[in-house]
Parts: sequence; C-alpha cells; structure tokens
Amino acid sequence: MALAERFSDADDRDEKSRNNADVVLGDDWVAPDSTVDRELRDSRAQRSLFSLNRSPLTRKIITFNLVALNVLVAGVLWLNSSRDTLAVQKANALQAEVELLADVFEAQLPEIGGIALGTTNGIDVARTLEGVDLRQGVDLLIYDSGGFLVGEASGALSPLLEAGPTDKEPTLISNFLDSVWHTVSDFFTYFSNEPELVLEDRLRRMIEAGDPTVTRVVSGTGARGETLFHAFSPIEQGGAVLGTVALVSTATEIDAAVAAERERVLQMFVIATLVSIGLSLVLASTIANPISDLADAAEIGRDRNRKHKTTGRIRIPDLTARPDEIGRLSGALRGMVGALYDRIDSNEQFAADVAHEIKNPLASMRSAVGSLRMVRKEEHREKLLEVIEHDVRRLDRLVSDISNASRLDSELVKEEEQEFNLLDLLGNITEYLGKDAEKKGVEFITDLPPRPILINGLEPRLAQVFVNLITNAISFCEDGDAIRVWARRRDNRVLVVVEDTGPGIPEEALQKIFKRFYTSRPQSDFGNNSGLGLAISKQIVEAHGGVIWAENIRPTEADVTSEPLGARFVVGLPI
Repeated sequence: MALAERFSDADDRDEKSRNNADVVLGDDWVAPDSTVDRELRDSRAQRSLFSLNRSPLTRKIITFNLVALNVLVAGVLWLNSSRDTLAVQKANALQAEVELLADVFEAQLPEIGGIALGTTNGIDVARTLEGVDLRQGVDLLIYDSGGFLVGEASGALSPLLEAGPTDKEPTLISNFLDSVWHTVSDFFTYFSNEPELVLEDRLRRMIEAGDPTVTRVVSGTGARGETLFHAFSPIEQGGAVLGTVALVSTATEIDAAVAAERERVLQMFVIATLVSIGLSLVLASTIANPISDLADAAEIGRDRNRKHKTTGRIRIPDLTARPDEIGRLSGALRGMVGALYDRIDSNEQFAADVAHEIKNPLASMRSAVGSLRMVRKEEHREKLLEVIEHDVRRLDRLVSDISNASRLDSELVKEEEQEFNLLDLLGNITEYLGKDAEKKGVEFITDLPPRPILINGLEPRLAQVFVNLITNAISFCEDGDAIRVWARRRDNRVLVVVEDTGPGIPEEALQKIFKRFYTSRPQSDFGNNSGLGLAISKQIVEAHGGVIWAENIRPTEADVTSEPLGARFVVGLPI
C-alpha cells in the first residue's frame, strides 16, 4: 500500500472520530433548541434586541459607528462653503454701500477746510440722514473725528426679495440646539464682570481699534446669536479725516439659509443615527449572540464541574457554517471539547484495561498462595513458588510499561524537537541489535541510503519505536530466518521498513495489533510481554505527524489467501 494512501486513511479515521464526537449539534449557524442544554435554552430566551445594551461588545460597535457619523456631520457643518460665499457677497455689498454713504457726506462738504461734523458751520447731518433710505435691520451711525456720535438712523424699508419657501421651513432641531448653546453660554457669561456695551460704544471701540483712513467690513455676533456686519468708511476732505460712517447690518437672509441647510443636515443626521443604531444592533446580534452561546456553554460545563454534576457532556453550539472567525472559533472549541472527551474516554478505557491486566496475575498469585498452604510435597511447593515469582515479574513488567505509557503524553508535549540524521540513528540501532539476531541464528540485513536524511523530532522516542519493532521481529524469528531493515526517501516523507521471514501476523490480528495490551504471541510466551509496545510506538509516531502500519509479506499481493512469507512494519515520517 502506498504511503499517501496510508496518510489519507489516517486523516479519514481522524475525521470520522471527530464527526462521531458527542458534541455535534447540527449544521445551522445557531444550534436548534432541541439539541442544546436546557440552561442554554433559558439563556437564549432571556435575550432580546434591546438586551444587547448590556453587552460591552454591542456598546463598542454602536459607539464606533456613531463617532464616525458625528465626525462626518461635524465636518459638514463646520466646512459650510455656502455660508462663506454668502458672507463674502454680503460684505462686498455692504462695503460698497458704506462707501456710497461716505461719498454723500463728502459731496456736501464746502470747499474751504477746517470745518467739523455736527457743528453749525459744518454739514447738517440730521437732514442728510433723513434723506437716506435704509432697509430693515440696518443701522447707520455718523462719528466725527473725535469719536463723538453726531447722527444716527435706522432702516425701515422692507427687503426687495422675500425669503424662499425653503428658508421659511421650521428648524426645530437647529432651534433646540441653539437654545441649549445659548443657555450654556449665558450661564458662563453670567459670572463675567464685563458689562455688555451698547451699539454706540461698541462701534466707537471698533473705529478706534482700526485704521480710520481705510474702508473695512467686520463680521460679528449679536446678543441673540444673529450674524452682524459692521462696515466703516472715512469722511475725508483734502486728505484729512473729518469723521466715520458706521453701518451695521444683520444678515437675516444668511442666517435663514444656513439654518435651513443645517436643519436638513441635522435631519439626515438623526435618520442616519437611527439607521446606524439599528444596523449596529443587528450586526452586534450576529456577533454577540453566537459568542454568548459559546461562553454560556463553557460556563455551564464549568458550573457543572464545580457542583460535581454528571448530567451530560458539554455541548458546544455548532456555528461552523458561518464563513467568519466565529465559525472558526466554534469549530476550534468543538474540536477541543471532542479531543478532551476522546482523551477522557481513552483514559477510562486505559484504566479499565490496566485493572483487567493486573487482575489476571493477581488471581494467579492468589490461587498459588492458597494452594501453597495445602500442599505437602516439596516439588509441588517449588512449582507454586515459580508461578508466584513469574507473576511477580509479570506485574513488575506490567507496572513499568503502564508507567511509561502514562507519562508518554506529557513527555511528548514537554520535550523540544531537534533536527537529527535519521540514518545515523538507524545505523546505531541495527549495529547493536544485529548482534543479538546473529546470536539467535537470524540473518540481519541493513539497507540504508548513503545520503543523510534530516528530520525534526524527538530522537530518543523514535529510537524507542525502531528498537521495539526490531526486537519484536527478532523474537518471532527462528534459526535460519532473516530480518531486513531499509529506508527510502519519498518526496517530503521518509519510509522506514522492518521486514522478517517469521510466521507473519494472523489476519484477525492486523486490525488489533496496535491496541493496548493486545498480543498475538504463542501460549508458551504468555506473560513475558505486556502488549503495550506497539501501542506506545503508534502513539510516538503519530505525535510526530507520521503513520505506522503492519502487513504480511505474500508471494503476490493479488492473492490474499496465500501463506504469508513474513511480516512487514512500515513507519512513515514527514521530513
């Protein structure tokens, strides 16, 4: 049989054992209620979509989604290009208007210099202001060169263009946010010691703070949060500044347009927030609920162990149909639980086999000791003592082999694999054991390739395997038989074969020969072997990712009924 087929058979057996494990609950993403524990069904019944708020994972998903959405909306509101465009247009129009008003006053100045605004020999400011038509929301103030107010007027004309239907829509969200903002800002400004200035004083400070010879426009915010534009233009005569025209205009149309646009953005933000929360809950339910099922199943098993309950095995929900990490986690947990139960079953079976194997020599010793008290002849007593001594040796060998087998798993895990030359190991073993075979009259043949074969593994444990196979072959051979040990490299694997021309292996024993405590030795050799050697060898080889099998050597492979010419043990190891 080819090595690849042997590896494939081993994988099929492992897959079959996993499928037969007592943790299979179905193929759906969520195991049906009829196949899960009652405690897990009760835990599922207590869940709902709104109970996910108690899940830290759900809160994180919702929080991260909302943070990204808030950053996007804040960026849209902050980078308001339409408002900036309207503000620039408003400022340009106001600058042209204040310059025109300053030109009106300059046109009334006499040609002689040395006059001052607001005096009897100057301009009649009040009369001039009466002739100026201003729109609603516009205030006009005239200051002389000393910063004193000499005249003022307020607009009464209606705007030329009424607000559009979009700007008249109610802005409930914006109004609510504005009220909250003003409440908070009023709370902090309440403790401020700076009194609020009237319009006259505020404009006077702004004139003093800037260059009086330059026309300029300054934007600001009013007491109610409205946008205000302040325009200043000098009244000049012969290069001298006689006064300043100050024009204050509210930007009602800009505020209305911005509020309408902000209201639409906030409405979409509210809708997007609700949709994001809903989708986050759905996403969280597909993540948190399966993970909760896995955690609940593990906790149920933990609680049962604490309470020493034996009502059944731990059942892990089968979520392997999910093509994501949760499906992988479910498969890994199910495989782990299945492997644990396989190990528990193996330990229980091992304990039962040990008890059975120890009981046989103990029963023999008990019978011999009982008979020893009754016999009178010395030759009978000697024979019974030999039986007792044989059973003691048998028990000692059995206990030693059991101890080695029980420590094998932990030692295979603890020891670190190292690279070594397999051919050097086989050469040393065959050189030593070949002498034992020759003493028995058995021809010993070694066929090893010249080039080294390097593998990673535990050299002492693999040496134990080959020593066991070769010593078994020597024990079954008689004078005139032959043993052949050969090795060949096949791609990424190496084959090590031990063949002999002994009696072969009974057909019924080929499937049992690697089981613990099984032996097919003749009755005359009873008690001299524990039956653990091949089982330990199989465990070591499989721990290295390899396979081991036994077969009979026949004249032709096609005739399985022909008399075997000997036995063959094959070990396949990865390179």
